Amino acid sequence: MPAAAAIKVMIVDDQTSMRAMIRNALEGLGFRDVRDKGCPKDALAAVREDRVHLIISDYNMPEMDGLQLLEAVRGDPVIGKTVFIMLTGSADREVVQKAAALGVNNYLVKPFAPAALKEKIERVFGALQ
Repeated sequence: MPAAAAIKVMIVDDQTSMRAMIRNALEGLGFRDVRDKGCPKDALAAVREDRVHLIISDYNMPEMDGLQLLEAVRGDPVIGKTVFIMLTGSADREVVQKAAALGVNNYLVKPFAPAALKEKIERVFGALQ
């Protein structure tokens, strides 16, 4: 049973308000090491430099979408096993299938309640304390 405070998280979303909402939800669940980036390329560089345990990424972003970020993470020998949860505003079956094929750990449709985010995280890490 991992302590939420021990899990390092990177939030990747091009919308500042969404990053703040996710951060607040995570902090309310006991997470203490929460970083965020508005650009997937910046997030990828930051995670390569200072590894995290969990990436929570939006799907729909300019320049590089969440699937491309997931593919880059999975293709990296150092950070390739990082837990990855994809967020999207739509339950587009094709996106879900592509994410699954690329090895996403879980998937969450926006908008969501903090309890739903906790449940998705616990499915991967086990019950949080």
